[in-house]
Amino acid sequence: MPTPKRGEVWIADLGMAAKVRPCLILSTLLDPVDRVLTTMVPLTTAIHGTRFEIAVAAPFIRAGVFDAQQLITIPQVKLIRRLGLLPPDQLALVEDGVRQWLGL
Repeated sequence: MPTPKRGEVWIADLGMAAKVRPCLILSTLLDPVDRVLTTMVPLTTAIHGTRFEIAVAAPFIRAGVFDAQQLITIPQVKLIRRLGLLPPDQLALVEDGVRQWLGL
């Protein structure tokens, strides 16, 4: 499996309750001594209108929002396939939403 990179969108198996869905990778590249985990923001179509929901447009994902309140960390083996790379300006919007949510 290719190594997931920050800014890429992957299909990930988030378990029975959360389903299989596109997720934006936020983690940095791993070193050999690191645990093989990936932190992501899932794409959702269940939009609630919060300030932490970031709408982006990319040809490889359907309409929805990345919800900064749903940060998740999963083992990389749960990643199924790479969909594409989010443009830097749109990645920055999601990063800003995560910073706001975490108070960073």
